[in-house]
Amino acid sequence: MNILQILPELNVGGVETGTLDLSRELVKLGHKAVVVSNGGELVKELEACGAIHYRLPVQKKSIIAILRNASKLAEIIQKENIDIVHARSRAPAWAGYWAARKTGRIFITTCHGYYRKHFFSYVMGWGKRVIVLSNVIARHMIEDFGVPYERIRLIARSVDPNKFRYIGPDTKRKDEFNVGIIGRLTPIKGHLSFIKAMSKVSRAVPKLKIWIVGDAPANRMSYKEQIQVLVRRLGLWHYTEFLGNQRDIPAILANLDLLVMATNTQEAFGRVIIEAQAAGVPVVATRVGGVIDIIEDGVNGLLVSPDDPQQMSEAVLKIYKDQGLAKTIAESAYKKVKEKYNVDLMVKSTLEAYEDARKNFNILMIKFSSVGDVILSTAAIRAVRKKFPANYKISFLVGNESKEVLLGCPYIDELIVCDLKNKDKGIAGLWKLGRELARKNFDLVIDLQNNRASHILSALSMSLERYGYYNNKFGFLLNHSIVDKKPPVDPLTHQFEMLKLLDIKLEGQHLELWPSQKDEEYIEELLGATWASANQKFVGINLGASTRWLSKNWPIASIAKFCEELSKQEILVIITGTQNEVPLANQLMSTLKNIKIINTCGKTTINQLACLVKKCAVFVSADSAPLHIAASVATPFVALFGPTDPARHLPPAKNYALIKKDLSCSPCYKANCKKNKCMQSITVEEVLEAVNKLLK
Repeated sequence: MNILQILPELNVGGVETGTLDLSRELVKLGHKAVVVSNGGELVKELEACGAIHYRLPVQKKSIIAILRNASKLAEIIQKENIDIVHARSRAPAWAGYWAARKTGRIFITTCHGYYRKHFFSYVMGWGKRVIVLSNVIARHMIEDFGVPYERIRLIARSVDPNKFRYIGPDTKRKDEFNVGIIGRLTPIKGHLSFIKAMSKVSRAVPKLKIWIVGDAPANRMSYKEQIQVLVRRLGLWHYTEFLGNQRDIPAILANLDLLVMATNTQEAFGRVIIEAQAAGVPVVATRVGGVIDIIEDGVNGLLVSPDDPQQMSEAVLKIYKDQGLAKTIAESAYKKVKEKYNVDLMVKSTLEAYEDARKNFNILMIKFSSVGDVILSTAAIRAVRKKFPANYKISFLVGNESKEVLLGCPYIDELIVCDLKNKDKGIAGLWKLGRELARKNFDLVIDLQNNRASHILSALSMSLERYGYYNNKFGFLLNHSIVDKKPPVDPLTHQFEMLKLLDIKLEGQHLELWPSQKDEEYIEELLGATWASANQKFVGINLGASTRWLSKNWPIASIAKFCEELSKQEILVIITGTQNEVPLANQLMSTLKNIKIINTCGKTTINQLACLVKKCAVFVSADSAPLHIAASVATPFVALFGPTDPARHLPPAKNYALIKKDLSCSPCYKANCKKNKCMQSITVEEVLEAVNKLLK
């Protein structure tokens, strides 16, 4: 693999050391290691191990600088044929994210800090894999930045054992007691509390030496002066050495009797702790952030409350006075470092995260309405699953009213339900839903809905690849699209014309539904209550299309006469419909007082209806979901078409009859029509003839 790591600069620090260690091991394993930073003391060491370095001012946070850096990073990515873009800090991550999107590369982040919940920090959660150093940071990224748990990878920092020589406290202790604090001179590192604690320690330790390793950044020089003033005021100047930045940390640790980490905020990890433990130095640390992952209080270190000089001084004196405790703690800590915090484990885990990101992909399919159209999409879902193997996770975005169609679908891994009529309604609802989709980090979106809302959601998902139809409904938001052709084609051909962009061919046209055993048992009970004989022949008819499409309905008078004629043939009619058709069913039942029919309107779910339709010898319906259900369960059907075009909407089937009147006004696609000639012109006689042909 070719790996690009981006960080602000390559000077002394935990982030920089980790980048150098990983680069060195990547090169040894035959990978290409490329690092982009603003330069620093470690560049020569990086290049000496065989890695490549590019200098860019990626530490700059202005929008102009980020865009400029993103453009230059994209050039580097193309030149070095990079596979993985790995960002280790926020400003570089912004440039890296846009460069990765521009070049179609995988973007990964490592969270080295406990970031403030601010828009600028969110980019650290946008990686396809988000590496965290501790459980505290993992919870922080999940709870505060909405990163899904499945994208989190816990990979702790590591220590190169070749750099540190273990020297136990029992062999190191001399007359002087050397206590050190290592880190940047900034308020969050707790130097003031440390100095106050050392003031208390100095009263009990006659030959105390205090080593302050690290320097203040340019904007924190006043804090350094504050530390120095406190040292003088407490009479510790002759005990204290300000050593500034040190490259040779192993040499410093070889001469320390105790390391104190006094951080007063959520520490992501605490690399200096495991470095000290690798060198046999006992550690006293504040109980913050990732520190609690490393230290078990009293076992491999001592933990104290942050900003509590009294507790800190007591812990330091405990180590000073009890050499047996110091030895036991040091040995236990060294054992844990060798097992959990070695470079080999860090490199192995990081490479596994890279490979996982390369091999596992997330696909989003979109079709949220209507029920019939979702049923029509089942052939496409099946074909997409056949095209993409098991390491591709397929999610499906479906509307609340249509979700039952796909509840048992074996071809999808996740069903995402939206409600565009209520909670996801309007611009605010789409934006919120889009953000939820973006968190799932989809690699590919297949838009089967192809309307404004679906195109907007495709774009908001932030997926690199978005497929659909280019139309006047924001089709420009897709980056892989085709134009609708004329004359109109059937719904499956229409879907698969677009899927050809993914080299997916229409092989099996049959539709599917997946009702449960309970659904079948419910229908058995429902029909059993009618006292119908075991050999009874059923013909089903759906009363209405939908409350919106009243123009699709066959007149109730025609349905009544149809039921009368079938009863003469000793055929039992089952009428179906939703709760909305209950008044219509009651009207029909009152008309047919002397004729037995089975009224199931409002009594079945989609999958229960599928079981019911399967019991029918023939099913009659206008252009609506029950027609598609009949096709999916292979029940012969008679399709009654009026205001819509069967060339575009007729479901695929082997045994069916189509009845449509070729009027000058049809297909009109009007939801309401006063004359409704197209449906009124369909006679009972021709529907009966079609039913009887299918019965034979």
